[in-house]
Amino acid sequence: MNDDQRQFLLLLRQPPARFTVEQTAWALNFQTYEIQTLVTLRLLKPIGDPAPNAPKHFHAKEVLELAADKAWLTKATNALYRFRFNKNARQKSHQPSHVVPLNATGSR
Repeated sequence: MNDDQRQFLLLLRQPPARFTVEQTAWALNFQTYEIQTLVTLRLLKPIGDPAPNAPKHFHAKEVLELAADKAWLTKATNALYRFRFNKNARQKSHQPSHVVPLNATGSR
């Protein structure tokens, strides 16, 4: 958003009608990469029906309402914790098992 757009919206005293992924992350106090996870988990829905690789936009009023909803924030935060925990567990289970641990003397 450029300075002219920002000034115009300040005159109107309203946010833009739609937020980008970055603006949505700022409004909800999540990391930008977490927004895609929230979409995947169906806790956040972009406007329209964008292709998986297309830029996503979100209804600003809805995002601001979610930011004020403690129950939704708790649900989204817990879902992100579970998602990250499960992803880390999957990565650990795929580590090579052929590594032989060292014994106390440092030899194999």
